[in-house]
Amino acid sequence: METTPNTTNNVPGQSGSSSSGAAQRLRALSSRQERKLVNYLDGRFLDLTRNFKKRSQPSSTVQTLCAFLETSRALLAFILQIPPIDPSTSLRTAYLLRLTGDVLGAIPGYKLSALGVPVHATLQDLLDFLDDLDQAWITVLRGQVWDPEAAEGVDLRLPQLQETNGLSSDDANSESDSNEKPQRSSPPSQTDLARLRSLLFSGEATLEEWLSHERDGGDTPATFTNGDIPGAGKDAADDISVMLARMGLLEQFDALFVRTLDHLGGFSDRVAENFVHPGEEVVMEAPMVLGGCQLGT
Repeated sequence: METTPNTTNNVPGQSGSSSSGAAQRLRALSSRQERKLVNYLDGRFLDLTRNFKKRSQPSSTVQTLCAFLETSRALLAFILQIPPIDPSTSLRTAYLLRLTGDVLGAIPGYKLSALGVPVHATLQDLLDFLDDLDQAWITVLRGQVWDPEAAEGVDLRLPQLQETNGLSSDDANSESDSNEKPQRSSPPSQTDLARLRSLLFSGEATLEEWLSHERDGGDTPATFTNGDIPGAGKDAADDISVMLARMGLLEQFDALFVRTLDHLGGFSDRVAENFVHPGEEVVMEAPMVLGGCQLGT
């Protein structure tokens, strides 16, 4: 990830953020810490929902897509630092699924050239965030601990399981009896993986439709006649791949979620091809939308 806010402080279960010791000092959350974590994140998601719904009003903190992504980036950084130790492991997966669906569902609610923000800068910020999200999912799918200083996932080590290595059977049993139940880290369920794959497929399709709509002027035909979008105006009939190539962003759009989709089963090439060269429509379930009760469920 290129930029991630430092949210190490006040992250329960994380006593340090150094690259050499992040995994070693990790501990499971208590029931009380989990409740506080859930209340905190639910509140943050609710606040984001409210501001998104009133994004056209001056009082909103997410009037532009870049502002929405900045708020989402802070949420992403916090979610990643949830310890991947049961029973908290599923919380990290659940909230990352929620953030993924909400972001992909919210993008079409914005105009690229809103409030004078350069279109290229907006698209670049979007690409950077989606790349962060791709890397975040690789960390979660591998069951790794997020190291905010190194900005990467590191392998999880569970000390209680390692302490019995090299001990006799009797010693190991004695060690086990004197300690709490050994810690575990469960991988995402098949349901979670299926939902993630569906979110990424449908999110790619929604993103392609949004770009096509914005390229053609959206609800305001004058939006893209200001020179911000190469190929707009007379060349608006060019397909999306040509538009992105002219902006120097095609390669990055081709690479959206390739790491996650490769990990899930090697579908990345097909998704990238369908995104910039739409062929037969792939019917997937609709992505989560940001608004109303769906975000909070």
